[in-house]
Amino acid sequence: MARALYEWLWQHEFWLPPGITWEDMKESEDVRYPQPRDLLLSIPFALILVVIRYAFERAIALPLSSKLGVRDKQRPKAQPNPMLETFYSTRCKNPEEGELITLAKQCDLPVRKVERWFRRRRNTDRPSLSKKFCEACWRFTFYIISFFTGLAVLYDKPWLWDHRECWTGYPQQPLQPSLFWYYLLELSFYWSLVLTLPFDVKRKDFKEQIVHHAATIFLISFSYCANYIRIGTLVMVIHDAADCFLEPTKIFNYMKWKKTCDSLFMIFSAVFLISRLVIFPYTVLYNTYYYSMEIFQPFFGYYFVNALLIILQLLHVFWSCLIIHMVYKFILQGTMEKDMRSDTEESDKDEERESIKEKEKNGITYFSSITSNNYIQRNGSEPLNNRTHLTNGHVKER
Repeated sequence: MARALYEWLWQHEFWLPPGITWEDMKESEDVRYPQPRDLLLSIPFALILVVIRYAFERAIALPLSSKLGVRDKQRPKAQPNPMLETFYSTRCKNPEEGELITLAKQCDLPVRKVERWFRRRRNTDRPSLSKKFCEACWRFTFYIISFFTGLAVLYDKPWLWDHRECWTGYPQQPLQPSLFWYYLLELSFYWSLVLTLPFDVKRKDFKEQIVHHAATIFLISFSYCANYIRIGTLVMVIHDAADCFLEPTKIFNYMKWKKTCDSLFMIFSAVFLISRLVIFPYTVLYNTYYYSMEIFQPFFGYYFVNALLIILQLLHVFWSCLIIHMVYKFILQGTMEKDMRSDTEESDKDEERESIKEKEKNGITYFSSITSNNYIQRNGSEPLNNRTHLTNGHVKER
C-alpha cells in the first residue's frame, strides 16, 4: 500500500508539464536536475541552525542587549495557588466574570485578588524584552546573510532582469550548485522556525505566521521538485528585502531609540508595500500565471504553485493593512506607539489603586473627594479655607 501511494504521489502528471516524464529529468555526468530526495537534507540543516541560533542568542545577542541598555521589567509574581493554577493551565488563561466569581468563592478570596492573580500569571508567561531582542537579532542576522546571498547568486542570472527567462527550456533547466545551496539555506531556515515555534515570541498574528511558514515550506519544496527554481529564487529574495528592515526596527524599539526606530519603520513600510504589493505581483504572480503559458499547457503543478503564491499574496495584503494603519497613526501622532502584532503587557491597575489608598491611610495624600468639600473638620474646628498656613507649619487664625 505504501508503494502504491508513493507511485501515485510521484506521477509525472502532477509535477511536470504535459509530454515530460521523470525519465527526461534523469541526471547525467554533465547535467544535474533537482531531485526530491535532496530536500531531506533540510531537516539536519534545520537542526544545525537551531543549535547555531541558541549559541548566537546566548553568546552574542544576550550580552549585547545588556550593553545596549535593554532591561527586563520587574513583574510581580502571582502567589502560589494550586486551584487557580490548575484552572489556568487546563481551562482558561483569561476567565470571564462569572468564572472569576466562582473561583473566588472556591478559594475564599475577593474577586479582585483572583482577577489580579490571573493578570500577574499572564504577565509571567509573556516573553521578556531581552528574549524579544535576542530573537530579533538572530532573524536580522539571518535575513541580511540570506538577502545578500540571494543577490550574489542571482545578479548574473538572466531571469533576474528578464522574467521570461524563468521559463526558457523549462522544465529541463540544469541545477547550478549555488542555486541548490541557496534553496537549502532558505528551506532549512523555515523548518527551523517551525521547530522553534512553540518557544518563540507569540504575537497576535500567530495563526497567520503558521500559515505563512507552511505555505513557504510547501512552495519551496514543490518548486524544487518541479524545477521551479528560477521563480522560487525570485520569491525568496523579494521576501528577504523587507525583512532586513523589519528586525532592526524591532531592535531599536526595544532599545528605546524612538527616532531611529521611527525612521526605520517608515523605510520598512515603504520597502514592504512596494516589494509585496507591486514587485511580487508583477515579477512572480503575473510571470507564473501568464508567461509560463507561453511554454507549456496548464497542469496540476501549475495550479498548485499558483495557489500557494496567492496564499502568500493574501498574507501580504493582511500585513499591509496592519502596516498602513500603523503608518496612518504615525503620521497623526508623530511617533510609532507599538507593534500591532505584539501582545502588550497588562498593567496592574487594581494594585496601583490599592497602593494609593494605602498611602492615603498613612496621611501621605488626601482623598480628592474630601478635599473637594473645602472642609476638613477636626475636633469642631473651623473650615480649612478660613485659616492660613505659615512656613513653619503652624496655623494662624484669620
